[in-house]
Amino acid sequence: MKKNYTKQDIIRIVEEEDVEFIRLQFTDIFGNLKNVAITVSQLEKALNNECMFDGSSIEGFARIEESDMYLYPDLDTFEIFPWRPQQGKVARLICDVYRPNGAPFEGDPRYILKRAVKEAADLGYVFEVGPECEFFLFNTDENALPTTITHEQAGYFDLGPVDFGENARRDIVLTLEDMGFVVEASHHEVAPAQHEIDFRYDDALTTADHIMTFKLAVKTIAKRHGLHATFMPKPKSGVNGSGMHINMSLSKEGKNIFADADDKFGLSKEAYYFIGGIMEHMKGMAAITNPLVNSYKRLVPGFEAPVYIAWSATNRSPLIRIPATHGKGTRIELRCPDPAANPYLAFAVCLRAGLDGISKQIMPPPSVDCNIFEMSSGQKSAYGIEEIPGTLMEAVYHMEKDDFVREVLGEHTYCKYISAKKEEWHRYRSQVTDWEIKEYLNQF
Repeated sequence: MKKNYTKQDIIRIVEEEDVEFIRLQFTDIFGNLKNVAITVSQLEKALNNECMFDGSSIEGFARIEESDMYLYPDLDTFEIFPWRPQQGKVARLICDVYRPNGAPFEGDPRYILKRAVKEAADLGYVFEVGPECEFFLFNTDENALPTTITHEQAGYFDLGPVDFGENARRDIVLTLEDMGFVVEASHHEVAPAQHEIDFRYDDALTTADHIMTFKLAVKTIAKRHGLHATFMPKPKSGVNGSGMHINMSLSKEGKNIFADADDKFGLSKEAYYFIGGIMEHMKGMAAITNPLVNSYKRLVPGFEAPVYIAWSATNRSPLIRIPATHGKGTRIELRCPDPAANPYLAFAVCLRAGLDGISKQIMPPPSVDCNIFEMSSGQKSAYGIEEIPGTLMEAVYHMEKDDFVREVLGEHTYCKYISAKKEEWHRYRSQVTDWEIKEYLNQF
């Protein structure tokens, strides 16, 4: 529910609640939360969009000679952190980034999503998203540094005392609810120390903001329990990685336009075209939905993560699944994204790919209703099933070839992002791993 705060509302709440610090938050192109902290004395200046920062110090933002940036707070995102002291509280405002001339900064991920949302709105659509965010809770060492060690052996839907993270997860849920989240479910995931918390569907911009807040809350509360929360996609080999499945729907005049009761799968033609658009652009989008070298360690057969560009209403092996809920709950679930993705950019490319599918009436191939992992290469070929990129560099290669992704991100972010990911791949390629030593040192 929108709060519709005015400047006066925020000034009044800050005074009544004894707030002393306000964090002006924004997100860089790689999905890292940044902030400028101000005291109450500077609040009015911030609310008047007069708070400036050095954009050249944020990777992927701006060059030295055009570095001055302004933060424009979104008043409806005002929130007091429930984990901070009760005297001298700390609050936050999520901000949009602007240039000194009053133009939105084209490298601001929130602006990129807003631009995509406006395109949908111009067609009469509201894009709604529900994420399924997974993460690991690991032990820390004697210096409070993170490890990948856990002493628990819990599995899917287990609970304490087997699930050592249950208390931390409960506190995380209560904290999120204090911050206005509607948490629909939380449970232990398949791998030891792995958890999932799902919160209510909302419009895309609100949901992206929520994901950034969610990550901050999870990490903060985990630390209070002596644990380290990580959204790294595949922190341990041999067990399932963490995904961030994205459930999507489009509504028009309050009606879910993906639903059609007369269709075999309960899907409208717009839903099929939306699927077709995502499948058409998936290879070019992969570097956004799965942005790390490590992301592709998760996307391998045998660990429930999708590898093949296909869709189904009856099984979970393809990239896109149609959940059983029909009618107003009809939605498309994209299963490849991971929680390291920048949610603003991930939602923007998904929405624009779906809209491209609708505008061009791209029909997807037939539903694949058997386990793709058990199909022969000949069977996959007969179905026309392709694989998603197998490495970050392969994903970057496809992104470079896709002018559609360039247009969605804008020239600035597109070029900065590709350059940074090539550098990340180069750093990775230069390393010699433990696996290589064990595999080759004695043999050659």
